[in-house]
Amino acid sequence: MQADCNGGAFRRPSVSASALAKRLGLADALALSLAIVGPSMAMAFNVSLAARAAGRAAPLAFAIGTVALGIVALSFVSFSRRVAHAGSAYAYISQVFGQRWGFLAGWTLLLTYLTFASGVSALIGNFLRAAAQNYGIQNSGLWLAASLSGLLLGCFCAYRDMRLTSRLMLLLEAISVLAIILLCVTVLTKVATTAGLSAAPFAPAADFNRWSGVGYAMVFCVLSFAGFEGAATLGEETLNPHRSIPIAILGTCALAGVFYVFVAYAQVMGYGLSAANDLANASAPLNDLAIKYMSREFATAVDLAAAISAFSCVLGSLSAAARLLFALGRAGLGPRIGDVHPVHGTPGAAVIISGLICAACLALWAPFTGPANYCAYLSTIGSLALILVYIGVTAAESVDAFGARRMAWAMCGLGGTGALLWPLYNSLYPVPAFPNNQWPYLVAGWVIAGAALLLIFPGRRPTNA
Repeated sequence: MQADCNGGAFRRPSVSASALAKRLGLADALALSLAIVGPSMAMAFNVSLAARAAGRAAPLAFAIGTVALGIVALSFVSFSRRVAHAGSAYAYISQVFGQRWGFLAGWTLLLTYLTFASGVSALIGNFLRAAAQNYGIQNSGLWLAASLSGLLLGCFCAYRDMRLTSRLMLLLEAISVLAIILLCVTVLTKVATTAGLSAAPFAPAADFNRWSGVGYAMVFCVLSFAGFEGAATLGEETLNPHRSIPIAILGTCALAGVFYVFVAYAQVMGYGLSAANDLANASAPLNDLAIKYMSREFATAVDLAAAISAFSCVLGSLSAAARLLFALGRAGLGPRIGDVHPVHGTPGAAVIISGLICAACLALWAPFTGPANYCAYLSTIGSLALILVYIGVTAAESVDAFGARRMAWAMCGLGGTGALLWPLYNSLYPVPAFPNNQWPYLVAGWVIAGAALLLIFPGRRPTNA
């Protein structure tokens, strides 16, 4: 069963046990998208990943990525103005290509939110460990205990009250962003008075495969924006969703994009144009810059801000994963998964299942790779899955808009699909080194498993009922 808007093909469930509490506003929708995106956490970690691919041209990759994801966002905006549904992409693609393709899209997007929640939870411990090391405190088990604790706390918050949770996420992210902006302004001011600022970060780097390197770096740009559509999963809980959800989606992309280009440029200039490899190999680059340009105490504050942002991202990703799993449960994946908590009005069972999956993955895999690599691996997996979903949504918007003679929106859909094909191709060829060359197969296996659910278990096939 699906939630409808404006008399479309999706009907709101008639059973009260499957009706989410409708009490959220624009600020709550914006908070969820910003929390999943996690601008502070993204800049504390993803610039290094982008620098591994594009070198000093990481800011260029983020600039291009901002434009590309802005075009993609327009397709989500178009659908969210007509469809309000906890399954977001699942409902959008179902409306155009049918329920089975929609189910596969929702199943694939679920992988994204689960990998983000589990992967980013490792960064909570990573940043707290960096803060402790500033004072000579060495504890090899600290990061895993802190990461698991943060993940479990996120489950508790998502289970109890989405309105309180969303406002907590917005407050935590705002504090983190302000701390990082202060650091970057200081870095650029000091660099300008010594070595001077340069436009070189906005040109492809010859020693990092030029445009091919920029294209691969865009995978991590997509990762940094991943979740901008998270507000759409609150479609059934938001008052006036056809206005609030589109504003939240566009607002998230605009705010995050400006912040990303600014912070990426500050990091490249702070390390130095000739030190791209140092930036690429840094596990806590903002901590390094804070120590170099400010003080140990401020470096600790930045580490704590990054840990807070990581927690906020975990909270947002868990909330979105639970709502998507809840929608898939109503569609036939499992009836109990589609139940709403009678007191809290949240998808309680889906929250618990999502949290247990993330915690199990963290506990069984992360200790063998370390927090930074664990997050990088899961984030890459989630990003590849997300690119496929985004391509599906933009293609659906293009087809739907052509049929309705909304030519401007059709062009936006085509443009979004085209913009996503570039980073998808560059993430597959040249073939990345092991183990990154294995992640496309893992994503393909997940999609095949979703298709098997539809083919092998007829009772789990979604219907229009």
